[in-house]
Amino acid sequence: MNQSKLDLALDTPDTEITLACGEQPQARLDAFGAAALSDTELLALVLQSGLATGKLMDLSRRLVAEAGSIAGLASWHPTDFQRWKGIGRAKGQLLIAMIEIGRRMMQPPKTEAPLLNRPELVVDFLAPTVHGLEVEKFWVLCLNRKNRLKKMVEVTSGTATSSLAHPREVFRCAIREGATAVACVHNHPSGDPAPSAADVQVTRQLREASRAVDIDLLDHVIIGRAAADPAGLGYYSFRTAGLL
Repeated sequence: MNQSKLDLALDTPDTEITLACGEQPQARLDAFGAAALSDTELLALVLQSGLATGKLMDLSRRLVAEAGSIAGLASWHPTDFQRWKGIGRAKGQLLIAMIEIGRRMMQPPKTEAPLLNRPELVVDFLAPTVHGLEVEKFWVLCLNRKNRLKKMVEVTSGTATSSLAHPREVFRCAIREGATAVACVHNHPSGDPAPSAADVQVTRQLREASRAVDIDLLDHVIIGRAAADPAGLGYYSFRTAGLL
């Protein structure tokens, strides 16, 4: 089958494609290892559900295309998977569990508490938590005297467009955990980490509150994505910008 005919077949939902043994994802996994498999093949291995291999590969390809990439599936919910023919409740739950396992595997080992005295360290620490979120969330990182993490507390979870935190909630967490400093973090689902007027206002309020309770506001970091950031960093630090 030439390439144009193959493309046409793949675009036909009910077409069953018979693949040679060497093209089976299972055989390729055994022969070459997981790193050699495409996104579609990896997804097909997880989805194995009695469908013929051709239809299974077609379903996997369509899922990746719908999400924009395999990474885009991280923001999907069980119902997003279950609306596809060939994925029931159990498979939808399996995919969500697989995504959560991957997210947790990205977390740093829980040995010594992480040092969070620079914005890039804060961003690296929060990256697995922020990845795939479609709403804004606001976290307080309660730190000890050496700026190592004592506890991370999620203060608010907002809508797709806004999420603000009140200084009272922020420093209540810090006082409860016996923190000597805090770093505040929130995400911008749009990917552009540039602060809004509301972000600037909240940061000013946090700065004043920190002085009142004598707990240092080390930074307020907004996490976005490097591709959507005109500065190319993927985050904004109020401390680096000279606003703290």
